Amino acid sequence: MHRSKLSRSILLALGLVSAGGAIAADAGTAGTSSSGNAAAPTQLDAMLVTGTRASNRTQFETLAPVDVFTKQDIQSVDSTDLKDVLAQLVPSFVVQRLPMADGQVFVRPATLRGLSPDQTLVLVNGRRFHRSALLGNRGAQAADLAQIPTSAIKRIEVLRDGASAQYGSDAIAGVINIILEDSPGTEITAGYSQYAQGDGASRDFSARTGWALGDYGGLALFAESSNSDATSRTRQRPDAIAFQAAHPELDVPNPVQRWGQPELESRRVGFNLKANASDTLELYAFGLYSHSDGVSDFNWRNPDTTTGAYRTTSIFPGWNLRSLYPVGFSPQYGNTQNDLQLVAGLRGEITPRLRWDLSASYGRNAIDYSLDNSINASLGPDSPTSFDLGRLTQTEKNANADFNYEWDVAALSKPVNVAFGAEFRQETYQVRAGDPASYAVGRGAAAGLEANSNGAPGFSASQAGQWSQRSKAAYVDMEVPLGERWSIGAAGRYEDFSSFGSTVDGKLSARFAITPDVALRGTLSTGFRAPTPAQLNTTSTTQGLDTRTLQIFTSGRLSPSDPLAQLLGAKPLTPEESRTASLGLTWRTDLGLSGSVDVYRITLSDRFSQSASFAIPAGTPNPLGYTSVNYFTNDFDTTTTGVDVVGNYLRDLGAGRMTLTLAYNYNQTRVDNGSTSVATNETQRVLFEDRLPEHKGSFTGSWDVGAWSLMARVRYYGKWTDSTGNATGDIYQQFGAMTFLDLAVGYRINEHHSLRVGADNVFDRYPDEATFQASRGLVYSRNAPYDTDGANVYAQYRLTF
Repeated sequence: MHRSKLSRSILLALGLVSAGGAIAADAGTAGTSSSGNAAAPTQLDAMLVTGTRASNRTQFETLAPVDVFTKQDIQSVDSTDLKDVLAQLVPSFVVQRLPMADGQVFVRPATLRGLSPDQTLVLVNGRRFHRSALLGNRGAQAADLAQIPTSAIKRIEVLRDGASAQYGSDAIAGVINIILEDSPGTEITAGYSQYAQGDGASRDFSARTGWALGDYGGLALFAESSNSDATSRTRQRPDAIAFQAAHPELDVPNPVQRWGQPELESRRVGFNLKANASDTLELYAFGLYSHSDGVSDFNWRNPDTTTGAYRTTSIFPGWNLRSLYPVGFSPQYGNTQNDLQLVAGLRGEITPRLRWDLSASYGRNAIDYSLDNSINASLGPDSPTSFDLGRLTQTEKNANADFNYEWDVAALSKPVNVAFGAEFRQETYQVRAGDPASYAVGRGAAAGLEANSNGAPGFSASQAGQWSQRSKAAYVDMEVPLGERWSIGAAGRYEDFSSFGSTVDGKLSARFAITPDVALRGTLSTGFRAPTPAQLNTTSTTQGLDTRTLQIFTSGRLSPSDPLAQLLGAKPLTPEESRTASLGLTWRTDLGLSGSVDVYRITLSDRFSQSASFAIPAGTPNPLGYTSVNYFTNDFDTTTTGVDVVGNYLRDLGAGRMTLTLAYNYNQTRVDNGSTSVATNETQRVLFEDRLPEHKGSFTGSWDVGAWSLMARVRYYGKWTDSTGNATGDIYQQFGAMTFLDLAVGYRINEHHSLRVGADNVFDRYPDEATFQASRGLVYSRNAPYDTDGANVYAQYRLTF
């Protein structure tokens, strides 16, 4: 199958980096106005890698909106989790905590412009970063930014525009490019934080050191460690209170289950190397490795009502689960991750005008799941209480060849920049089965005792396997300066996938300088996101608690190729397709005031989702005891419209320097058509349209004076809607807008030592209570787009030399 979108929309933004990354100069710090007067060093004057191939282009001159966040910006947020950092810095970036949400407790979904987590492409040093092995509840399989150590980052560049014509699959909402530190010197940081309620203590340590290798390059090494205690914002479940009253001889824990952040330990290391083999040849390489262990609670099993586990039968005479768990049990869900990214390449020049870059990368994310404090009731007394649930592994291999040519055209005052190249990529997904006891259907199942490890069934032998997908791509893009005011750019990309065929995408951009310091910019583009091997081939089983009946239900997510799924209407998956248009105004002044306003519209067709849930047809074998099943499908179309506003003001204030930054995003998504818009799947429609705030913004002020630095940040989140997630009879609740205040003060003791103390959510604010989930002991919605644990106080010590 071949489809061409060039006839429906036009091509590329000027100079956006292609599939293989940028062949561009490293970032500087200030730009110069076209009039020849030195402009104040505003945020919009940062030199870029993401967003252009030209070595002299600044953020102000790009044809698409790009945010650049410095090391100081990153360090202003008290978190070693890069998702939390971006959530505070990028107005259209939202990340949820999701306590007690299976694997998403540890691999939290993060969205840009309200789109799916896997519709944002993540790069490290301009090279594609691999996906996580986890598929989220709605099937998204995105890169896990939490695996990248924040202490290793030099800066972050966020392209807020579609870029599939340059990068290929996933770059629909935008691109996040993480630039690793490469400068000489050593920095050691130790930090401690804790919530005002006395839990969630986090102990963080990081170290970075770099050396200049004479005249031949440089090497930087990174190490980072984080240990976080669990939090609990929980009330005792009403049925647990009733159980205690009915059994006064027992000592029922209060609470019986915990809603909050998991207990988590993380270790991360890495390196970044550049070595000059000659005046025109450079070797580069970098690597990142991360290991983490975490534990989270699951729903409490009530001995009086959980008949599937506590039933007594003649099959196991004398065996009663009450003897093992007399006050019920809350399974403990464990997650162990190992993540690796390695990249190596050579770049140089054939002539001063023709440069080349060859690279190869390997990425792997493996997640091992375990379950403690549980039972496979169908095995009776032979069941263990701890289970190995199996392993998920995502592996990616990339090879890139990129070329850049500066073409002198007699009619133009500046050269035309022509870039072209090719990419080969292979994705492999593997499922390893868990302990046989974790998915076994024992002889007690015939008497109604539930099969599988209770809480999270293990991956069975029938679910295990390995699947691969390969793609080949070629691209070309051009940057054309049409005089002093006009610039245009165009690019196209052809990509062929082994799973479904080929695609052609493109983009056209233009920029017009109204004055040397005020410009209009706009883009039109097409894009796509290819289904992954995991989405095409795997199945899974999850358990949940119905808030009406307080009964455990078991849901099965089937592969689209599963015979039962096909019986229920499943069809082969095809790529999601997008069309994006944006128009923006950007400005800067010699007074230190700069900013931009960009409006955008993104139409997505064949969006990927889970189908509505179906009851198992009568007479169909159901050995895993599914209450309902669904499958992945190209389900619906949406239109997303929005506006990004960014403003920055720098000026001298007294003996110091003041910086004010405003960042605001309005983002609205509406379902146009498809099965999610009908009553049979109302939940999906509501969640896609209203699960995230339409309004999100922040206002940050900082003042550096002498050895002191002061920072205040106000964060605003608009209203949003949540649902119970019941198997049937879903219940909705709308939550109001929230505003948080963060404060911090830093003191530089001398050139080597500094201290910083602060608090996030200074006024200890909490959102509306989730009354629709009160039966589960939940106080605040687990799907909130912000932290619901209250005020967090922290202190940091930093040593540099």
